[in-house]
Amino acid sequence: MNAMRNTLLVSLILAALAAPAASETSIIGQRDGKDIVTVRVEEATRSKQALPFFPGISTKTVGSKALSLLKVVIPPGAKAQAHIHKGHESAIYLLQGRVETRYGEHLEKRIVNVAGDFIYIPADVPHQPVNLSDSEPAIAIVARTDGDEQEHVILYPEK
Repeated sequence: MNAMRNTLLVSLILAALAAPAASETSIIGQRDGKDIVTVRVEEATRSKQALPFFPGISTKTVGSKALSLLKVVIPPGAKAQAHIHKGHESAIYLLQGRVETRYGEHLEKRIVNVAGDFIYIPADVPHQPVNLSDSEPAIAIVARTDGDEQEHVILYPEK
């Protein structure tokens, strides 16, 4: 059973790694600061943290200056690479799943969140979300005080 689960996990991770570098995105509206802009993302791209994500609102997509909003998927049994968002706060709404977030200087602290939780991560706090399910993806909406969503992500060594 463990061998089959490990094979499935490796397959899911490889599929996430093979995700296209640029997603199929439609931008509706003018990015001139006067129009409402709609972003339709059909395919996930891969984040620096090694997770599939759907870039919604950002400097690149709509011209926002200090805001990003995106959807993140943590595949079953997967985890992000530990990281910080240098100088930027994060607000997360967990739509689906149970996620343990390891955080702190040595990732020594733990909190488990469930669907429906609102989560706040202060700027520069090392963290690593882990999907606790072996069968269901965890899905979250993430807002950040950074228009260049991935620009200020700094991978953090696990200790």
